[in-house]
Amino acid sequence: MQKLSELHGEAFESFFHDLMCARHADFLDVRTHGKLGDQGSDGLSLHANKLYACYAPHTFDAAGVRKKFRGDLDSALNQRPGQFGTFVFVHNDVRGVHPEIATMLAEARNTHAPLRFEQMGRRHLWGQLLPLPRETVEDILGCEIPIEEMTYGVGMADLAPLLNHLKEQRRTADPLMSLAEVSEEKLDFNQILGDERDQLRTGMTYTHLVAEYYAGVYDPSEEDEVAAGFRQEYLTARERSTDPEEILLSLQHYVHGNRLHSVRELSAGWVVLAYFFERCHIFENAPDGWSPNGVPSSTGSA
Repeated sequence: MQKLSELHGEAFESFFHDLMCARHADFLDVRTHGKLGDQGSDGLSLHANKLYACYAPHTFDAAGVRKKFRGDLDSALNQRPGQFGTFVFVHNDVRGVHPEIATMLAEARNTHAPLRFEQMGRRHLWGQLLPLPRETVEDILGCEIPIEEMTYGVGMADLAPLLNHLKEQRRTADPLMSLAEVSEEKLDFNQILGDERDQLRTGMTYTHLVAEYYAGVYDPSEEDEVAAGFRQEYLTARERSTDPEEILLSLQHYVHGNRLHSVRELSAGWVVLAYFFERCHIFENAPDGWSPNGVPSSTGSA
């Protein structure tokens, strides 16, 4: 998404409109019209009940983002009452969520409950691009995608510190930690068998390292951002195939890219997949009462 860093102002808004219109049939690309303006909205999602407000300056300015956010929110509340249940602040900051944005979203959530608030940055925008055909993506970005020259898969830069941590810590981890019953049931429900099942089960014995890693990360939103990326990649893979083996292969490519890896790197990748599998970001939970032998169980899944 290097292209994203080059888009500002109206260019970013046009990119956002093109992307969302290509991805969602219910998206309305609201334009400014005379004295009406845009009534605090750069887009509306009818089915998802979301209103989008874009902010993409050449350089980030705390005072400017506060003014833009509050102005769009006040305008939307006053001019579009009842038209949305979630206010989404869309930005072009490739580094992630600025502390100022995080604070404003939290304050707005507390002030305007039950209205919901979200932010949409680089990872979310990339997640919207992933399911689209390559030709459509190139048309939206206005440039060719050099797939042949790609060395790392999407998300590798985000996960590299975590994988490095796991590679070093995995040697001393306790391999005898017990597995949660819900994970075994979930493996059965999603028909994950053979080597893939064994790899995930082994990975589950080390997922406490991932939790420890995120507990020590300064940015509290990092885990949610990575989890959202995994979820989007899983849904995209599931659209292409319902075969669990093929879905897991797609997720491995998401973690590792298309270069060769050592056995330790591949093992660390399985730990990452197991972590997000346990926390229900990839694959589906078994419904209450489901049993692999067809006999209703007395307890449901978590």
